[in-house]
Amino acid sequence: MAAALYPDVVIGSRYLNGVSVVNWPLRRIILSAFANQYVRAVTRLSVRDCTSGFRCWRRDALARLPMDRLESEGYSLLVEMLYLAARARCRIIESPIIFVERRQGVSKMSSRVMLDSALTPWRLLLRR
Repeated sequence: MAAALYPDVVIGSRYLNGVSVVNWPLRRIILSAFANQYVRAVTRLSVRDCTSGFRCWRRDALARLPMDRLESEGYSLLVEMLYLAARARCRIIESPIIFVERRQGVSKMSSRVMLDSALTPWRLLLRR
C-alpha cells in the first residue's frame, strides 16, 4: 500500500510555474510550448512538459514498458516512453525545474527531427 503513494515517473518540468527557462530565445520558447500543447492534444496526456529530458524512473515502472517495441529515437523517444508509461498506468508527476540553456555544444534539432516529432504522437495512437 505504501508503494502506491510514490510516483513511478518524476518529470523535471519547465512549465509548472509559468515558463522556467534561462537564456532561451523567444523562438525556442514558442516552439517548445507549441510542441507540448500539440503532444498533449493528440495523446491526451495530462503532463505539462512532455518533452523534458529530466526524468527519474522507478525500475519496476521501466520494466512494465515494452522496451523491445520502442520505435522512436532522439526527442521522440521522450514522448513515446511517456505515452507508454501512461498506458501502463504508471503514476507520473512533475516537479518544477529552472532550465538553463547550454553553454557549449550544438542543438540536434533539425527539420527532420521536427517532422519525426510531429508524426510520433499520431503513430503512437495508431499503434494501439
